[in-house]
Amino acid sequence: MSIFSRFLPKKKPVEIKNNIPKEKANIRKAFGIYCHSHHGTSGDKLCPKCTALLATVMTKMNRCPYGITKPICDRCERPCFGAKQTQEFLKIMDSTSKRMFLRHPMMSVKHKLASMGVDYAKHQQQKKLDDKVKAKEKAAKERAKERKGKK
Repeated sequence: MSIFSRFLPKKKPVEIKNNIPKEKANIRKAFGIYCHSHHGTSGDKLCPKCTALLATVMTKMNRCPYGITKPICDRCERPCFGAKQTQEFLKIMDSTSKRMFLRHPMMSVKHKLASMGVDYAKHQQQKKLDDKVKAKEKAAKERAKERKGKK
């Protein structure tokens, strides 16, 4: 403990935020926009197909293996539901992105920023792995040179 420690601000622990309620609201609104434009529904009601898929998505989000630290479902490397449902879900989310920006601009901007954060984190993680692989290869080459030099 230094002499200046009492004058410096104390570090706050990193807060882990529960993003699941925001993600659920985004998905519900995107499903509403998609179903209203493609299936002709109105109000809060969705067609049976969209309702079933939305119920599946919400159920699986509650059981997500990442817990409250889950990434955005669009960017998740381990989708919680089957391949067909994942394709349908991604199709709905992709087709409503422009309409979401017009109807809910703040929500879509926040969602886009969060997805960029996930992409950045994945990029950094991949960069660390690449650096480790390069370091191992370099160390192996140096060991090989040392063995040749000793012989």
